[in-house]
Amino acid sequence: MNAMIRLRNIEKAIKTKAGALYILRQISLDIQEGEFVTIMGPSGAGKSTLLALLGMYDHAWEGEYYLFDDPIHTLAPRERAALNKRHVGFVFQQFHLLDDLTVAENLDIPLSYRNIKGSQRQSMVADMLDRFGIVAKKDLFPSQLSGGQQQLVAVARAIVANPTLLLADEPTGNLHTDQGREIMELFKKLNQQGMTIIQVTHSETNAACGNRIIRLRDGWMEK
Repeated sequence: MNAMIRLRNIEKAIKTKAGALYILRQISLDIQEGEFVTIMGPSGAGKSTLLALLGMYDHAWEGEYYLFDDPIHTLAPRERAALNKRHVGFVFQQFHLLDDLTVAENLDIPLSYRNIKGSQRQSMVADMLDRFGIVAKKDLFPSQLSGGQQQLVAVARAIVANPTLLLADEPTGNLHTDQGREIMELFKKLNQQGMTIIQVTHSETNAACGNRIIRLRDGWMEK
């Protein structure tokens, strides 16, 4: 059986006056469906870049990437975007909430990409607002929320459509300890229910929630 994700010799470089500066070097990696994987390493190691590449937000790289046997490296950006909308939930480090939409409208966005009836979407959004204790914030805009509240909304938005693959970049970075622990407990529960999760974190505590750690240094995977 093939792995859900297969990376073969992935490289990413940016052009500088001094020549190519490599952000990722020769990354080959298999991730099975239902795994909970943590990517760790010092700042500048390439962790967020690898996560963005897995989420099909970054298109400028070389190598082979298969997701459910779909050869992502051969697909047009439009086809990659369609796969992203179907399979991926992403918790961005900088939240990436849409400023001109309310909390409830931000949560509805991932559902609007899927073939889900309006009434069902409303009930799924209401369920998330309740689960994250942010019902009272549903009509507020992101700028009216604290950093911690924005982070909770970002996590809720990432999982509202029950994605096959959840990618999380420092998902507890702006949360106080109790909230952070609750989010990691939620991730563990989602993983037990079959969701594949890949997180980037500096926290050994958060890393311990997963079943495997991949360490990056200067763009290379540590053996």
